[in-house]
Amino acid sequence: MRTTYQDATVRLYHLDGGPEGGAANTLFYGPLAEAMRIANAQPEDVQEGLYIATDNDVVAWLDLIGE
Repeated sequence: MRTTYQDATVRLYHLDGGPEGGAANTLFYGPLAEAMRIANAQPEDVQEGLYIATDNDVVAWLDLIGE
């Protein structure tokens, strides 16, 4: 993910592993700092499918936190 700031507007979404690639379900749209707090509070199995999208990039939650 490119360098950004805590107040950058991002989309936090969960990509489920359903048939035909699953669906992207938005959990939050707003400041990066809040998206990170929400993502961190999710159960481990949900965190595996979380992604954060900025206006110019997408990163898997677990890659972002280094797991």
